[in-house]
Amino acid sequence: MNPSACYCTQARRTALALTDLYDAALAPSGLKVTQFALLRLIRRLDGPSLTLLARAMGLDRSTLGRNLRVLERRGLVDLAAGQDARARSVALTAAGRAALLEADPEWDAVQARIEAALRPDALQTLGTLAETLGALRQEGAAP
Repeated sequence: MNPSACYCTQARRTALALTDLYDAALAPSGLKVTQFALLRLIRRLDGPSLTLLARAMGLDRSTLGRNLRVLERRGLVDLAAGQDARARSVALTAAGRAALLEADPEWDAVQARIEAALRPDALQTLGTLAETLGALRQEGAAP
């Protein structure tokens, strides 16, 4: 290994490049890729609790709360009391569903652009890296 090759720096550069590609593609919708991903997950989970959503996004609840407040101010999500009095849930509004419908084709286009630029084995490796390093992160977070 090259001693100056920091894995974290390489991963951050990769993440920044991907974020820039998605943000540029999604710009007409007014969404950042982080917001888009959160809205899509809310749609897929259909009114999840904040705890479930935070776990699924790999975020702590305070970070998730900050992100959701931005979306709530824009009228894209509603936060409500959950089934348990201590829990809260989040749902897409009509405006949130419309924003996703507008942004979905742009996301599809950038996905196709990345798939065309990378070999299938590189795409597989990217997924494996995310999964493996995510698990390693969880191990490090355990008490």
